[in-house]
Amino acid sequence: MKKTIYVLILSLVVISGLVFSFSTFANNSKAKTEIKKEKKLVKKTLSSAEKKSMLDQRKKWEASPDGIKFNDWKKSPEGKKVQASYEKIKNEINAFAEMEAIVTSVTFQFPTTNPSSPKWLVVKINGEDYMMQFIPNDFEKFKNLKVNDKIIVRSRSAGFSNNHPYLIISSDYIEHNSKVLFKREFNKNDGC
Repeated sequence: MKKTIYVLILSLVVISGLVFSFSTFANNSKAKTEIKKEKKLVKKTLSSAEKKSMLDQRKKWEASPDGIKFNDWKKSPEGKKVQASYEKIKNEINAFAEMEAIVTSVTFQFPTTNPSSPKWLVVKINGEDYMMQFIPNDFEKFKNLKVNDKIIVRSRSAGFSNNHPYLIISSDYIEHNSKVLFKREFNKNDGC
C-alpha cells in the first residue's frame, strides 16, 4: 500500500513538473512572438499625412541653396561616378556579403580636419574607391594597416555627399589576415 502511494505521489510530482515546464516554455514562446510582433510594429508604414510632410520637407530642402548644390553635384560627372560606384556593390551591401578591398589610404583628411574629427579609411573594391568613417578611438584598431593591404569588408549601408570624393560605406565589419579588426556592435546603440 505504501509503495502504491509513493508511486502515485512520485507520478504526480513528475506530471506537475512536466506541466510546469511546458507552461513555462509556452509562455516564453509567446513572449518571443510578442517581441517579434513589436519589432514589426516599429517598422510601421507611414500615414499619408506623414508621407506628405516628409515630401514637403524634401521639396523645401531641394529648393534651398544646399539642396540645389547637391542636385547639381548629382548631375555632374563626379556625382554620377559616385552613384555608379554604389551600383557596383549594392548587391553585396543588401546581402551583407564579404567584399575584398585594398587599402589605398589610412591618412585621408579633409583640409579643415582637427584631431578630434572622424578618421577615414579609403579602400578600393572592384576598381572603385570607397570611404569608411571612424571615430578616433575605433580608428586606432587600424594603426598597423598599410597601403595595398588586402582586407575583407562587410557593409550594411552606403551614402553619398557632394562634400566627399567617394561613396561612403558603413564600416560594419573589417577583417585582415583572418583577424577581425572591427565589428560594429549594433545592440549598444539600439540597433544604430
